[in-house]
Amino acid sequence: MTATRPSPTTLTGRHVRLEPLEPRHLSDLFAAGGRDEEVWRWQGGPAPRSEKELAAKLRDVLAEAERGELVPFAVVHRAEDRAVGWTCYLDVAVDDERLEIGWTWYGRAYWRTAVNTESKLLLLTHAFEGLGMGRVQWKTDHLNHRSQAAIARLGARREGVLRRHRRRPDGTWRDSVYFSLLADEWPPAKERLSARLGGSRADGRGAGGAAAWHPSEGAGE
Repeated sequence: MTATRPSPTTLTGRHVRLEPLEPRHLSDLFAAGGRDEEVWRWQGGPAPRSEKELAAKLRDVLAEAERGELVPFAVVHRAEDRAVGWTCYLDVAVDDERLEIGWTWYGRAYWRTAVNTESKLLLLTHAFEGLGMGRVQWKTDHLNHRSQAAIARLGARREGVLRRHRRRPDGTWRDSVYFSLLADEWPPAKERLSARLGGSRADGRGAGGAAAWHPSEGAGE
């Protein structure tokens, strides 16, 4: 199967709906994660203190999308019908049948809920089964242990570390830890993720373990 470049689309699950990120999501996003330093700790800058500051970050993401550098999604909590974070496809290489998932964050109230598990299930299903990708990757700061644990819980394999890979906003250097999941590893990983979601309550706040995710380089994971 020849891989297809991702384009804006809507992916719907039981707990969340991933829809194209737009300026209209701003107020919901700020309510979910504005002013929370822990949410933005690994996002390449301080927490937005106002909707205006978050709007600047949102504009940056949408500008990258306009240049074809990423495909951003608003993560909409279906029971609450409001956006609680965003996530992206990026670093797409159609000829090499690979892409990256990252630049992801959720409001703290949705950590360790079904929100992250189902979001990744939707993104991975679309990547492997809809777009024909052979590899999906993630990368994260070597100090972001929560993110690394969350990625590993998806069934991804830790590949290695790029040392002194990116400069943080405070001027220090981070190493980037790489993870990947391949197409032939996807069926059992999908089965495990689906089983985890089976134990979650309908409001998305059950046992579908999730965690904070650092953004996947391209704007900021």
